[in-house]
Amino acid sequence: MSLNSTIDRVTDRIRERSATARGEYLGRMAAAVAKGPARAHLSCGNQAHAYAAMGADKDALVADRQPNLGIVTAYNDMLSAHQPYERYPDLIRAAARKAGATAQVAGGVPAMCDGVTQGQPGMELSLFSRDVIALAAGVALSHNVFDAALYLGVCDKIVPGLIIAAATFGHIPAVFVPAGPMPSGIPNDQKSAVRNAFAQGKVGREELMAAEMASYHGPGTCTFYGTANTNQMLMEFMGLHLPGSSFVNPGNGLREALTGAAVERAAAITALGNNFTPAGEILDERTFVNGIVGLMATGGSTNLVLHLPAMARAAGVMLDIEDFGEISDAVPLMAKVYPNGLADVNHFHAAGGLGFMIGQLLDAGLLHPDTKTILGEGLDTYRQEPKLQGDTLVWEKGAAETLNDRILRPTATPFAPVGGLKQLSGNLGRGVIKVSAVAPDRHIIEAPARIFHSQEAVKAAFRADEFKGDTVVVVRFQGPRANGMPELHSLTPMLTVLQDRGYKMALVTDGRMSGASGKVPAAIHVSPEAACGGAIGRLRDGDIVRLDADAGTLTAVGVDLDSRPLAEADLSGNTHGIGRELFEVFRQNVGPSTEGARVV
Repeated sequence: MSLNSTIDRVTDRIRERSATARGEYLGRMAAAVAKGPARAHLSCGNQAHAYAAMGADKDALVADRQPNLGIVTAYNDMLSAHQPYERYPDLIRAAARKAGATAQVAGGVPAMCDGVTQGQPGMELSLFSRDVIALAAGVALSHNVFDAALYLGVCDKIVPGLIIAAATFGHIPAVFVPAGPMPSGIPNDQKSAVRNAFAQGKVGREELMAAEMASYHGPGTCTFYGTANTNQMLMEFMGLHLPGSSFVNPGNGLREALTGAAVERAAAITALGNNFTPAGEILDERTFVNGIVGLMATGGSTNLVLHLPAMARAAGVMLDIEDFGEISDAVPLMAKVYPNGLADVNHFHAAGGLGFMIGQLLDAGLLHPDTKTILGEGLDTYRQEPKLQGDTLVWEKGAAETLNDRILRPTATPFAPVGGLKQLSGNLGRGVIKVSAVAPDRHIIEAPARIFHSQEAVKAAFRADEFKGDTVVVVRFQGPRANGMPELHSLTPMLTVLQDRGYKMALVTDGRMSGASGKVPAAIHVSPEAACGGAIGRLRDGDIVRLDADAGTLTAVGVDLDSRPLAEADLSGNTHGIGRELFEVFRQNVGPSTEGARVV
C-alpha cells in the first residue's frame, strides 16, 4: 500500500520546515558518535570514581569491551505506575550480565502524579516538571560512561521529559522500558457516575472515596486512556518499546521477561556491536508523524499536542499544530477506550491492542513503514505480540481481526472517519479540542461567555447555582506564562452535570485539560495566552462565543476584540507556596503552547 497523500504531504512539510535544525542536530550527533564509546576517553581517575561501587562488575567495566547501560529511573512508590520500577535495577543488572554487558543506575528523575495534584496548587508545577525531568536525565547521563540508556518512566510528563533527554543524548541508543497498567478496577462509567453525584451533593465523601479507591487500587498505570497510557502507545508507534510490551500488567512472568529482553536489545544496539542504532536516528520526522497518527487513531490525550512538539524540537524536528489537524482529518478513529468509551486499556489490549492497530494502519498506508526502531528497519515487526512458551519469550503474529468491535475496529469500519483531535483557529487565537468523546450534537456550541480567572471561581459559581442556561465557560490566565498551565480536569464533573441538565456547555481556556477529559466540548491551549496579550484576555461576560469543532473554528461573534483593552489579573498568588517560588524562572522564560510550552 502506498503512503497516504496527506501523511506524505505533511511529512514533507515538516521535513522542509526542519531542514536547518535537523541538519545541525544530526551534525552534532555524528560528531559525538565519531569519538567512539565514551569510556575510552575518560581518565583512570574518572573511571575509578564511576566503578567504585560496582563490585563483581568492576573487571568488566575496566576492560571496556562490554556495553555499559545507564538506567535513568523515575521510580517512586507514590505513583502506582512507577512503583513496579523499585525492583527493575536488580532485574536489569542481572539481564545485562547474561547479555554480556553491565548496567548502572545513572540517576533518578522526579515524577509527580497529576491525579494527586489535580485541582491543587502543586498542579502549577506539573507541566514544568517535564523540563525538569529532561534536565535531571541530562545530569544523570553527563558522566559519559554509558553506551546506551534504559529509560524507566510511564506517566504524563515523565516520558516526554525522558524523550527530550534521549534526543539530546541521541548519539547513544535509547530503549524505553514500560511497567504496565494495573488490573481493571470498577467500571469507568460507575466511577464517573459517583463523581457526578458527589458534585451535586447526592452522595458524601465516604462513597466518593470508596469508588476512587476501587478504581485506583494497585501497582501499575491507571487504566483509563489518559496521558500516561497515551505515552505508552506513542513509544510503541515510535519504535522505542519492544512490540506488544506497553500494556502487559506488572508482576507476572511475561512482564519480567519483556524487561530482560529490553536490556538484551539495548546491549545489542550499542556502538560496540554490529547493530548500532543511536536514538537520534530513530527520532526523525517520520517517527514523529507515526506518533501523531497513533494519537489520532486511538483518541489519545490532548496533552501530547503540547509534548510532541517539545519532544521533536529536541531532535531538530519542528512540529506545528496544523500538522496535528491535517493528520487527524486523514486518520480514522479506531478505538473506544475510556473516556472515549467504557472499556479500559486492559480490555483494549485483549481486543487486539496496538499490534492490531499498527498492522491496520500500515496496510492502509497511514503509517511510515520504513522508520528505524530499536529492532531495526521498519515498523512491520510491531504487528507482533509477545508470549511465554514455558520460560521462553517469543513473538507471534498479532491479531489480524478485532476481538471486540465495541472497543477496537479496523480502518475500513472505524468509529469515526477522522481522528480524535481537531485544530481550532479564529479571532480568539489557536487551540485544540478533543472530539473523540464529544457527542456529535455538541460539536458546535454558540452561547454567551462567562469569564473566570481561576478554576476555584468556576466551582464557587457552580455551588451558588449561578449557571442557568447555555454557557461558554472561559477560564483564562491559565497559560504557561501565567501560572504554569495547570490541568483543569477538576471542572469536568461540574460541567458534565450542567450538560446533563440540558444546557449547551463548553469550556474555553488557555490552560490544559486532563487526558481523561472529553465529554464536554473544551477548546484548550488557546494561544496567545491572556498573560501574553492574547485575544482571550479581551473577552467580556455576555460576549457570544462560537466553538465549531466540525469547521475547526473558535470565534467571538460580532465583537471587535482589537478595540478593547486587555483584562488584568492578579497573578501574585501563583508565585509562592508548594514550591512555586522555585519556578519563577520557568514562568518568565516559557515558550507558547503552540511550540510545546518549552523552557529547555
